[in-house]
Amino acid sequence: MFEELFVSQSAPTLAGIKTGNLFTAEFVNHEIAMDEIRQLNVSLTPKGVRVIPLRESKNRMLIYVYRPNCLQVDFTNEDLLEMLRNLKYPVSNPERCIVCLAQRLRECEVFPHEIGLFLGYPPEDVKGFIENKAQNYKIVGTWKVYGDEREAEKRFNRFRKCTADYCMRMEKGSTLDKLAVAL
Repeated sequence: MFEELFVSQSAPTLAGIKTGNLFTAEFVNHEIAMDEIRQLNVSLTPKGVRVIPLRESKNRMLIYVYRPNCLQVDFTNEDLLEMLRNLKYPVSNPERCIVCLAQRLRECEVFPHEIGLFLGYPPEDVKGFIENKAQNYKIVGTWKVYGDEREAEKRFNRFRKCTADYCMRMEKGSTLDKLAVAL
């Protein structure tokens, strides 16, 4: 059951066409949930995918699935770096930024919308979302678009097709380690 949720929420990252995905999963036992995450990392890390819990509350866990190499490339974007620098992130190290993000998720009363930068969303759209308080967007899909709507629509369609394909392949018996593309 968890693997089906994982694939339905993370297919574009598993396919290597998106930096990261984020989803919430329910769990009954913390240790069992952490063991599942460890097992996922054992099978997916060789393919270039990592899975980490960012926040936990009661019986829910916010899970971040990402490709460190893609995040490293994203961190060459000066607009992204400027936004994170302004929020006091240690931008010289993306992994330390993830730790900072997890801390902000736990401690801040306001949701840290810069999280979109860790998912591969265009910085102009993340900035537009924050500045416009989630209003006045051009289109909405995987995220709210304030910049290039044509390019965003192409990406949304690609993500939808990928997710449908991966869910179908999972239903037909494919395993996570077969679905994850090595980059």
